[in-house]
Amino acid sequence: MDELLSQDEINALLSGEDISASPDFSMEDAHVLDEVATIFSNAESSVFGMLAGKDVGVRPKEAVTCTQAEFRDKLDENPFIFSTTFGGFDDIPLAFVLDCRGALTLADLMMGGEGKELPEEPSELYLNAAQEGLSQVVGSAFTSLSGLLGGRRLMPENTASALAENGWKPFADLDDEGMVWANDMDISIEGLDPFSMRVVMPMDSAKSLADAIHSVMNEKAPKPSPQQPPAAAFAPQPSRAPAPSAPQPSFAQPSLFGGQHPAQMVDVHPAEFTPLMPGGASGHGSRIDLIADIPVRVTVELGKTRKNISEVLAMTTGSVIELDKMAGEPVDILVNGKLIAKGEVVVIDENFGVRITEVMNTPKVHSA
Repeated sequence: MDELLSQDEINALLSGEDISASPDFSMEDAHVLDEVATIFSNAESSVFGMLAGKDVGVRPKEAVTCTQAEFRDKLDENPFIFSTTFGGFDDIPLAFVLDCRGALTLADLMMGGEGKELPEEPSELYLNAAQEGLSQVVGSAFTSLSGLLGGRRLMPENTASALAENGWKPFADLDDEGMVWANDMDISIEGLDPFSMRVVMPMDSAKSLADAIHSVMNEKAPKPSPQQPPAAAFAPQPSRAPAPSAPQPSFAQPSLFGGQHPAQMVDVHPAEFTPLMPGGASGHGSRIDLIADIPVRVTVELGKTRKNISEVLAMTTGSVIELDKMAGEPVDILVNGKLIAKGEVVVIDENFGVRITEVMNTPKVHSA
């Protein structure tokens, strides 16, 4: 999020267009919201890639501001709408919009399919699966956004989804002329037809999010120390006779007009260097200090298995699910979904705990 101009802004300057901030967003706000869009695109790529087991490309387009009516008119008929709110941040509303084929593809991947044999019409089972897939996308994105918001705990709340009907609006509390911020993303999954997904927020909500991120960035920015004049400039000089010094050699330089004149005396002394600290350490903290206060989700996985939707629907009270681990086998300890250690389950007072028995090999963090 620097202040460099994008290629589009450079082209606009060359063509004589005005690239100053719009009445809705400043240029700084636009840069922050571009970063937010990138976070959502990364979350989509991660979740879809995990479900499909294939390479996934997500390309965000340039964000736009428009009315709800203008946004609706650009979409295909009866798109799939997923809505939620930022739990932990003023319940800001957020919506994802997919065309029907994109929703069916996501639902099929969620149910263990390959995204190729899709039904003609989406059933309630497919719609629920698509909602669950987008819930995972939002959860992953909120984890990343938490870092930009100073570690604020974000949770998706008030989640709902449906196929849009005639006269639908992304946000019921806004009228057709209400302004929204929207970002289109083209999604391509290896071997499948590409589809589009759109992230949309009310204009005032997007502005509040950008302002909050700006505030956190300003708090974390290092404050420049005031320039202090050298103390020697104001210190009284003691009156004393100069100490005798060793005679300095004088070198004569040829004059441009012939003859020679004495050269100026130059103070020459050995260079002094600060001793190197052991292990490459310096006076600054390591790079890990920059992210040390960002919360992460620690999960202990007892085991897992894979079942069909029909088997899940057949579960009742008392049903037993067989996991892929033997009794007494170490449990997995994951941080944000990545395996970092193994351990054994213990009981501390009345709570469960895990005693770490093995730490996975992880890359070492070198100091700056």
